[in-house]
Amino acid sequence: MQKGLKILLLILFAAIMIFAASDLPFRGDPDNRMHAERSVNNTRVIGNYAIQNAYRDAHTPNIVTVILGDYRSVDTFGEQIVIYTAGLITLLVLRRTRRLGRSSAL
Repeated sequence: MQKGLKILLLILFAAIMIFAASDLPFRGDPDNRMHAERSVNNTRVIGNYAIQNAYRDAHTPNIVTVILGDYRSVDTFGEQIVIYTAGLITLLVLRRTRRLGRSSAL
């Protein structure tokens, strides 16, 4: 019974993923909305601005570094804090588990 439920959940998950992927835009289409210079609200798309002005703004040849370090620095810093906090908590939990294992063995 439980194995059948797991298989059913996997099939349901796969169906949801296939349905979601079927609505994704075609990546090679130059007329796709993600390649537009202007958004639906007629504002400039930030991706195009970053591609065209990354070197001029930061004088760094690597556009990924400019986007992460200059344009999105506060957001990237927040993401790094979350990742480091998760890693620290994992280390503390594993360390505590190891201590509990030693004390129960005695």
